[in-house]
Amino acid sequence: MTLLWIAIAVLLLPALWLLVSPLRKARSLHDQQRDFEANDSSAEQNVAIFKRRLASLEAARERGDIDTARFEEDRLELERSLLEDTAFRERRPLKTASAGRIVVPVVMVAVVAVSVIWYQQKGAEGDLVLLAVQQEVQNDPDGSLTMYIERMEEQAERQPGNPNVWSSLFPLYRETGQMPKAVDALERLIDIEGRIPPLLAQLAQIRFFMAERELTDEVQALVDETLEQDPRQPTVLGLLGVNAFDNGDYQQAIDHWRRAIANIEDPNTVASLREGIRVAQERMGIELEIEPEEAVAVGNGIRVRVGLDEELAGRVDDNDTVFITARDIEGELPPLAVVRTQVSELPMTVTLDDSAAMSPQAQISQVREARLMVRVSPTGQAAPQPGDLFGDLESVSVGPIDEGEAVEVVINRVFE
Repeated sequence: MTLLWIAIAVLLLPALWLLVSPLRKARSLHDQQRDFEANDSSAEQNVAIFKRRLASLEAARERGDIDTARFEEDRLELERSLLEDTAFRERRPLKTASAGRIVVPVVMVAVVAVSVIWYQQKGAEGDLVLLAVQQEVQNDPDGSLTMYIERMEEQAERQPGNPNVWSSLFPLYRETGQMPKAVDALERLIDIEGRIPPLLAQLAQIRFFMAERELTDEVQALVDETLEQDPRQPTVLGLLGVNAFDNGDYQQAIDHWRRAIANIEDPNTVASLREGIRVAQERMGIELEIEPEEAVAVGNGIRVRVGLDEELAGRVDDNDTVFITARDIEGELPPLAVVRTQVSELPMTVTLDDSAAMSPQAQISQVREARLMVRVSPTGQAAPQPGDLFGDLESVSVGPIDEGEAVEVVINRVFE
């Protein structure tokens, strides 16, 4: 922490130097202003300008350019202007060069005080303490998980409003089997961070397992609140899959786990859910599906033959873009596969497999059935536009590409 405060002091030095800088120039500025006031000749200059303009005005009258009435009017305006420019204005006495010096140190002290107070309120001093605690325990020969938890509990008493304290304690309590403390830490974290889906999902999960995998009213309320904010929240979907599996509804469990897999990046969690899907399929007595990483090798996907209705051929150009897309039946995932081509290539047969996926979290090999959509876009826009032509198939089986014939999709309708 000493190094931190030294760093803060070093950062404050340039600011304090800028505050002191005007004082170093005060004497020079004072002398310049005094000399200016002593040698001010603006009144004489204004009188000289008045005389030149008046002479010009008289010459114009003599030439007949203006009449006497106009001459008198313009001369009156010149005299009024001269009076305004030469009117005596009392100047305030010039203060000494040392006037107001006391304000600068006061401002400097205020800057330092406000900076320190602001950092204590908004800075990461507490997080640095947590890091120091972690490093201290790791470097201690007698360091242990129990010691780390005790040190973090001490910080929880000192920093009850720091969310990083509770986000560190929650998994520690969970891993050591202290479930009531884990729930308390998580609820404290929710009080600070708000009722956001990831935290609500974890609270629902831990209460679900504390209730011996029973979907109690309290757990159900947390599940509903989470899904209302984020229908794709993977932790809650995994929980619902476990509940469906325990109740013997293996197909629903598989569906929940598939949706969860599409939104999980952790490979260990994905592997665990895939194993659950495999067991559920065994319980259903159906042939096991191929894992996604194996699906590419055997070529799981859909072969699609795309054609254009002859009645609509006159509404498109050869250079118009054609999007051939496969989506999950529920429409909850990103597109599983997309192929882009042109009208000039129609009719054509394409293969929709994992190589055409837009995201590794959403691939066609993850589903058993898919919905096909073929759309012609004159503008090339990915989103459908009024006037685009399209055709679709609602439910198409996904399987080995080298088996069976290609399904046919005809572009025969117009987006309204």
